Amino acid sequence: MTTSKTTYREAIKAALAQEMERDATVVQIGEDLRGGQAGTNPDLESGKLEAFGGVLGVTKGLWTEFGSDRVIDTPITESAIIGMAAGAALTGLRPVAELMFMDFFGVCYDALYNQAAKFRYMFGGKARTPLVVRGMIGAGFSAAAQHSQSPYNVFAAVPGLKVVAPSNAYDAKGLLIQSIRDDDPVVFCEHKTLYDLKGEVPDEPYTIPFGVANYTREGTDVTIIALSAMVNAANTAADKLATEGISVEVVDPRTVSPLDEEGILESVASTGRVVIVDESAARCGFGHDVAALIATKAFGSLKAPIELVTPPHTPVPFSPVLEQAWLPNAARIEAAVRKVVTA
Repeated sequence: MTTSKTTYREAIKAALAQEMERDATVVQIGEDLRGGQAGTNPDLESGKLEAFGGVLGVTKGLWTEFGSDRVIDTPITESAIIGMAAGAALTGLRPVAELMFMDFFGVCYDALYNQAAKFRYMFGGKARTPLVVRGMIGAGFSAAAQHSQSPYNVFAAVPGLKVVAPSNAYDAKGLLIQSIRDDDPVVFCEHKTLYDLKGEVPDEPYTIPFGVANYTREGTDVTIIALSAMVNAANTAADKLATEGISVEVVDPRTVSPLDEEGILESVASTGRVVIVDESAARCGFGHDVAALIATKAFGSLKAPIELVTPPHTPVPFSPVLEQAWLPNAARIEAAVRKVVTA
């Protein structure tokens, strides 16, 4: 299988294009999928709008390639986007709905929480809801409190929803194709600071199964569990700590739900020390859920208390200086690792 150096953005677009080419029931629904910052291109028939593809260009060109019947631009109405997509999934299509920013899920939460997530259970297992909800998460762009959150923990608390948060281009493509082919609703969280990150990605379609963690680095002294963009911060910290003689293992769960409990517990049993890095929330977040898992199922393996590195329990600041102070970073991760090593 040939590979190419590909950005996170390009990997997501490739997954969408390849699945739309493979399966005519795959459609996209969302605002600015074709437009965004685009202008008219006189070289296109009928003055079609050459797609910039949303605010960060992920879907650029797909409207031109597949047409308006399969790349459906909508008004700014998130409740209609997700409601329409949930209904389309029930009736035979495989919609990929884009919320643009996951922060906007509040205005369409009923369609996910009380509808799509429950259809299989309400109809005795006879209903399929092959729905993917894509959207940006994460701070780091000074996009302020309403465009910078990482609410994957909120979705993971809903039975019936699968929640994915890839940290690199390879995982983004494989997990998105897996999400599109899945028969249950999947929330696909794309960290906005990762879109330009490059990695080797197979040119052909491939899938990565849900609930299988990726060990981005093997180590013997401490386990760092991190998700999405925090994986890069964890790897940076691990590089620095290696110069101090501290061997760090970095575990990227890839999916919040289902969670690779077995993989996490195996790593904890091996090292006996744990640092969890989480951008979602300082209270009731992904990190606390993983800490509870370890405390209840691997307590006897622990050589030191579990350390969590999270943002403070506040909205994301707009000021770049305050935002960087708010975000978990490599320096804070290093300090947490040193603390558990010396405990």
